[in-house]
Amino acid sequence: MPPSAADRFPTRYLPRVTVRELPPPPASAWPVIGPGVIAAGVGLASGEFILFPYIASQVGLVFLWAAAVGIVTQWFLNMEIERYTLATGETALTGFARFWRHWGLIFAVMTYFANLWPGWATSSATMLTYLFGGNATYIAVGLLLVIGVTLTLAPVIYTALERVEFVKVALVVVFIVVALVFAVSASAWSALPDAVTAPAFPTELGFALMLSALVFAGAGGGQNLVQSNWIRDKGYGMGRYVPRLVSPVTGREEAASDGAGFVFEPTDENLARWRRWWRLANREQLVTFVLISFVTIVLMSMLAYSTVFGVPGLANSVSFLKVEGERLAEAVGGWFGKLFWLVGALSLFAAAMGIVDYTSRLAADVLKTSYLRRHSENRIYFALVWGLVALGCVILLAGFDQPLPLLVISACVGGVMMFLYSIMLLVLNRRVLPEPIRPRSYRVVALLWAVALFGVFSALTVWQQGERLLDWLR
Repeated sequence: MPPSAADRFPTRYLPRVTVRELPPPPASAWPVIGPGVIAAGVGLASGEFILFPYIASQVGLVFLWAAAVGIVTQWFLNMEIERYTLATGETALTGFARFWRHWGLIFAVMTYFANLWPGWATSSATMLTYLFGGNATYIAVGLLLVIGVTLTLAPVIYTALERVEFVKVALVVVFIVVALVFAVSASAWSALPDAVTAPAFPTELGFALMLSALVFAGAGGGQNLVQSNWIRDKGYGMGRYVPRLVSPVTGREEAASDGAGFVFEPTDENLARWRRWWRLANREQLVTFVLISFVTIVLMSMLAYSTVFGVPGLANSVSFLKVEGERLAEAVGGWFGKLFWLVGALSLFAAAMGIVDYTSRLAADVLKTSYLRRHSENRIYFALVWGLVALGCVILLAGFDQPLPLLVISACVGGVMMFLYSIMLLVLNRRVLPEPIRPRSYRVVALLWAVALFGVFSALTVWQQGERLLDWLR
């Protein structure tokens, strides 16, 4: 008897995968639209609203090439994460755990460290104070509680998150269209070709800042890994056989699995379905995550260039957005400055919801698969959601104002994570998956590029931020 496709999967730490037929893909791309929008929506945060616009305000538009490089690199990375889940219904972290039980836990803990300080909720709250006044700390605590309640009461968590991020992306797009009409100057349009004809690496702003913009354009850190969970809940490929996360209050829980996934035999029919699924998944990521992220970075950078280019003393923080909003109010009208702050506040709030969701999703999947197989993943998830909300509230109410140690941990952990899982994805998809669906040569090269990029970034960031932490401790 010839060996089964399931025989390639290590079973020392997890049960054997089950052989099943690959479900047929939809006839059009519309039913699979969603995971890339969520990825773009959650990623539309500091990079698009603060980091790249800040760089544009200091040196112009000559660094936009880095956004293209970073986002395209992450597209290849996301697709390798999706490849494994499309083919097995397992998340990439579960695949890693097949080699060693604790790999998933390591990445889940690193994701928690990277998101320990509730920065996006605080940034959203700060922008609301520009509009309505009030105490940013108390507003941020309220936002965290709203996130916890929303995720708890949504019957299907993925569906609720998808709707929130769709609304967010739509608001940002509408704002950008309005900005193109009223606020983007002719000088910004004339400077745009410099991003292609005269690209630069402006080291005067700091090497770590430049590399952060390059690496974390679009998403970054643990957010890329959660593509597995989101496409599985959307019903991609073999993920259709896996129960979705539902509310313990309003949802209807489906029968739990033992944590093991599935695999299809590479028959002609299954491979034809696979090719269709693979084309749909790639197209969905290109027209949502890649396109939305890049266009938003470019146009928000042009907006910053039009209003605050050359203004001295700008901070690379949420306070930068206050100055930009004031300049927009002067140039266009008070209504436009307020619209900018409102869209920014809503955008950062939606990002905060996505961060709470994906941090808890990753950890719940790991705990259920490798340690708590008899427990409900839904209940593990909601315990983690409220634990993260409570921890964020405690940190804020204790008076921590972007404490340096937490920011240093976040800066270092994200790059290290991406370096490690770039290597592991290459090994996982080349060693475990059936030969006809493994990554081909140019995608292997793209993964090797990601390993090199994130490896250099990790080493430089750990070194530089470690020196900052030592100075702070002294």
